[in-house]
Amino acid sequence: MSDTTGNPLDDPATDPFEVASAAADDIARLTGVDHHDIALTLGSGWGKAAELIGETTATFPATEVTGFSQPALEGHVGTLRSVLTPKGRRVLVIGARTHYYEGHGVRRVVHSVRTAAAAGVRTMVLTNGAGGIKHTWKPGTPVLISDHINLTGDSPLEGATFIDLTDLYSLRLRDLARTIDPSLDEGVYCQFRGPQYETPAEVRMAKTIGGHIVGMSTALEAIAARQAGMEILGFSLITNMAAGIQTTPLSHQEVIDAGREAEPVISSLLARVIGAL
Repeated sequence: MSDTTGNPLDDPATDPFEVASAAADDIARLTGVDHHDIALTLGSGWGKAAELIGETTATFPATEVTGFSQPALEGHVGTLRSVLTPKGRRVLVIGARTHYYEGHGVRRVVHSVRTAAAAGVRTMVLTNGAGGIKHTWKPGTPVLISDHINLTGDSPLEGATFIDLTDLYSLRLRDLARTIDPSLDEGVYCQFRGPQYETPAEVRMAKTIGGHIVGMSTALEAIAARQAGMEILGFSLITNMAAGIQTTPLSHQEVIDAGREAEPVISSLLARVIGAL
């Protein structure tokens, strides 16, 4: 169901979990697979991983699935894919991310996560391209997300819904990732509202309150994944140094270029981590 015909998630009277269930039914019909084990959301720079995980058995536009939108951002492929790993695990690869700054509301931002849960997924892998605050990180560095700070002022939880976010980004899965690459560093991800890049003062604030990575996605999705009972692994690709750390102006083209340059290495890493799940 595309935006041109109206999105059911835009109706506040609609139950977003019922929409996710309908979307999961669509995915089962389009893939011929009634259950997926792992879901992978592909952020900027991570796209090639889908080709390395295993055998792709179905690929289709995300807009063929109830509640999904066409991605607004270059670097996001706009498709969903079902992949069979060599170990017989089913991976739902989400190449259609709705960002908070698009103004469609939080329900649409987290719809892919809720759909994955409705499709049976128990492990959610969230990836993104982001700015780095640590001087030791260079563009092209993959970093594990250890925690997040939600600076959007919003939440996917509705009403009196209280969810424990302790160990939101699974220590078990981070340790597993480090068995694949012991050099992986980790840090706290700060989600800003966007779409403007952060000012140097905002980056200094993020650093002061404990942040190491700045970006415009992931935190709201992770909250929804925890609400759905999934175990979460988060990866950031440091595509640039954050404002005030980097002396040159920031641009989206820089993000795209850094992602393309790092893609072969980080995609191989991600595929090996998913193979170990």
